[in-house]
Amino acid sequence: MKVNLNPAKGMRDITPREKEIRDYVEGVIVNTYKRSGFELIETPVVENIENLIGSKGGENLKLIYKILKRGDKLNFEKESLAEEDLADLGLRYDLTVPLSRFYCNNRASLPSVFKALQVGNVFRAERAQKGRYRSFKQCDIDIIGDSTKAAELELIATTAKALTALNVTDFAVRFNDRRVLKSVILNCGFTEEEFDGVCIIVDKLDKIGMSGVKKELSEKSFNSVSVEKLMTALESINEKGTECLEEYGVPEEVVLEVKEILDDSNIYANGKYDVEFDFTLIRGMGYYTGSIFEIAYKNLGYSIAGGGRYDEMVGNFIGEKIPAIGFSIGFERLVNQLMEENFKVPDLEKVVLLFDSTDRYIDVLAKAESLRETGYAVSVYEKAKKLGKQLNQFQGYGYNKFAVYSGDETELKDLT
Repeated sequence: MKVNLNPAKGMRDITPREKEIRDYVEGVIVNTYKRSGFELIETPVVENIENLIGSKGGENLKLIYKILKRGDKLNFEKESLAEEDLADLGLRYDLTVPLSRFYCNNRASLPSVFKALQVGNVFRAERAQKGRYRSFKQCDIDIIGDSTKAAELELIATTAKALTALNVTDFAVRFNDRRVLKSVILNCGFTEEEFDGVCIIVDKLDKIGMSGVKKELSEKSFNSVSVEKLMTALESINEKGTECLEEYGVPEEVVLEVKEILDDSNIYANGKYDVEFDFTLIRGMGYYTGSIFEIAYKNLGYSIAGGGRYDEMVGNFIGEKIPAIGFSIGFERLVNQLMEENFKVPDLEKVVLLFDSTDRYIDVLAKAESLRETGYAVSVYEKAKKLGKQLNQFQGYGYNKFAVYSGDETELKDLT
């Protein structure tokens, strides 16, 4: 039987070169977050299916990898089998749902305002394509228990700090609020039931333009007067920003809070990046209740980080209202972009020490160890007949220097 050597569709193997960059990027992000007071936790990749399905995760609920019941629990002979008869567990589709459960399960031993840090793989059964995988890593920071704008300010500042620590500087934070979205859209005459459908179309504005948005809204048989009012509102908000929000029914206190977050965040950024109001920022998760934000990097057609406030999810587990907010770095997108920019892991001097078959190998190992003690990462390989070709290969693997073993006379040379 022929063996398929490719990874499962939507999954992938990680080469040593990419793994080196991934580990470095993860280390910088985690260390930055830990220095900022966020505490590293770990949650299982498997969750009870009812927690995942009941999480208001938008389209992601259709992408859950469900796990069959096992042993006696799995009964295929039952008549009229339903999905709940077959699956009782699922792979997590993000880190927010597991964190919410974790907090409720452990809150007796956690501070009243808990600042959590999580890094781990999540799984979504979506259509695999370039840059989009069915298993991918996320890096999240969340603040649970703080309902004030201080949480927004800290998350934006800390995430930006992690990116700048990686020399990612040409980025902007896009900011909106679900309360602003709902107030404006309902003020234009749409119903609560129509809100999500309208948001899905408005979210396409940067791709299809105003005419495209109007066309799609009209094709959905929404009230034509409401559609015209929304198009006018989009033009006005695009021109005036937050200054005209109250004209469209947004409560004064919400407008004031949005302005304060924008102003304070830009003062803190001090020109290193911009925090901009963007009414068309939607984000697809149904569990967002207030502030939402994304980070746009250069001219990419997608964000490299995103998050928002989800003040109802945590409390839903225990029947209480517990404020919560999180920011997630899109680890895969960030790493892919850095690799396209030929990112080099700084301060990592990789040396290949070559030897002849006639050399005493234990002496070669001793020489390698002495080089390691001076700060180099050293790999030992037998010298090939075609030395130039071998050195080109090691240069492609990310090695900086090489040496051919010759006892005490061994000399390091640059691989250039």
